[in-house]
Amino acid sequence: MTDDDTTGTTDAVDATNTAGETGSADGTDGEPVFEAAEYADGTVTYPPHPVGPDGAERVGTVDLRDREARVVTWTTSTATPPGVREPNTLAIVEFETDEGYDGPPVRALGQVAVDPDDPDGETYDVAIGDRVAPVYAEELREPGAGIREPASQAWDGFRFRPVE
Repeated sequence: MTDDDTTGTTDAVDATNTAGETGSADGTDGEPVFEAAEYADGTVTYPPHPVGPDGAERVGTVDLRDREARVVTWTTSTATPPGVREPNTLAIVEFETDEGYDGPPVRALGQVAVDPDDPDGETYDVAIGDRVAPVYAEELREPGAGIREPASQAWDGFRFRPVE
């Protein structure tokens, strides 16, 4: 499994990992999308669902990849599922929302990105309250390590890296 993570600025996330590979073209700009759902009552949720928490109809999407979030809590798992890096640091993050948004917080759970400057390939250190940004990873786990057919699942996604 590769631990290549993208690096980027604090303003936007670059969808090219450190090996120079570009992610799947899910967004209109050719970069992968970190998609949340927006509903008729104004709420936003991640992951997206067809119907909102209060039964509102889904009316659109919000791309979270260019937003910052704050770490709500984090943990490091040393007993991971097959094909997942070990140890695996995970964080629950709460995304910044648009001014005037009064719905529930938009939260996500994800891996913490590998620090490209760490000689041992360790993840970034995070603490509660740290600002983070999503970064695209082509492979969050080794596709051939599980019991499911590798072609039946998407193996890419987003990790979180601290913002300075």
